[in-house]
This record gives sequence, C-alpha cells and structure tokens, in this order.
Amino acid sequence: MPTLILVRHGQSQFNLENRFTGWLDVPLTDQGKAEARSAGRKLSGYKFHMAFTSALQRAQETLTLILTEIHQLEIPVIKNAALNERHYGDLQGLNKAETAQKFGDHQVKIWRRSYDVPPPNGESLKDTAARTIPYFQKEIIPQLKSGKDILIVAHGNSLRSIVMELDHLSKEQVLELNLETGVPRVYQMDVNLNVLSFSNLD
Repeated sequence: MPTLILVRHGQSQFNLENRFTGWLDVPLTDQGKAEARSAGRKLSGYKFHMAFTSALQRAQETLTLILTEIHQLEIPVIKNAALNERHYGDLQGLNKAETAQKFGDHQVKIWRRSYDVPPPNGESLKDTAARTIPYFQKEIIPQLKSGKDILIVAHGNSLRSIVMELDHLSKEQVLELNLETGVPRVYQMDVNLNVLSFSNLD
C-alpha cells in the first residue's frame, strides 16, 4: 500500500524578510537548511521510489537536503512548474507590512486569504489549484496506484491544493489550513488510494 509524504520547503530568505515570494527564485536561509535536514531525519525510516518538486530552488534545495540525510539521492526526481508556489503578481518581492500600508489591511487580507480573488496580475488559490491538481492527478496518482512511495517537496499553496484534494476540503476549510515549513505530512493509503491515515511529523 502506497505512502505519500508532502513537505513544504524550509524557510526562505523572503520568508525571513516577510516578503511575498511567489515565483521569485530565492534561496533557503540557514534556518531553512536546518529545517530541511530535520525533515530528513524524521523521514529516516522511509524508502521512496521517486520524488516530485517545483521549478524553484528553495523546494529543490530542501528536497536535496532531505534525500542526502536519508541517503536516497539516487531516486528519480521530477521537477515541474505545476508545483510552483502561487504567483503573487505585482506583490512579489514586496514586504507584507509595507503592502498593507499601501493597499490597506483589508484588501491585502482578501488577496492573501480569499479562495478566488487574485492579487493584481497574480494567481488566487483557485488558480494555483487549477494547475497543481491536474498535474497531481495525471503524473503522481498513477505512481501511487502502482504501489510506489512518493515524496513531494513544494510550497505552501501548491501543497494546500493537493491536501484539499486528498482531504476533500471545502474552499472555506482549505483557507484555514497552514502547512509549516519543513514538517512532513504523511499519508498512508490503501490500494484504491483511499486515505487510511495521515500525520504530521513535527
């Protein structure tokens, strides 16, 4: 029976600086690297058949550090922009507090926390799900159905989309979901991919 494990990348430089990151390709901080290694230690008992990650270095670096920690660098790794973080459009790179001062707290909260209202020239969570979920269904589900144990290292919003699919969350429920950096989320499934259990290895 397959196991699926999701990990949000470790702290990035823009996480530290409280900036909207989106598709900007920023590196991990030292803390983020430590979080990735810690995730690897928590996954030391698992043997993966393959891994998936985004096209952004903070997720790829987290994955490499995890695989290094568990001595599984030889497994196939698939990188695809469908697993990228939500695109924050004109807000990318801006400090969140400064953005709130510029546009108002209420407007920024709508952009950040509504399901289907995108920031200017960016993506809503609904838009992110519209690229992440089809990729998950087409490329990852078949691997799980064949009995493979899969690791996905990606981003807060792309992983929220996948959790929404797995946990059958409503759009209201998914907005309350917060995935911590570097904390593995483990799904045990049956042969029909019904979720038997999940746990966070925090």
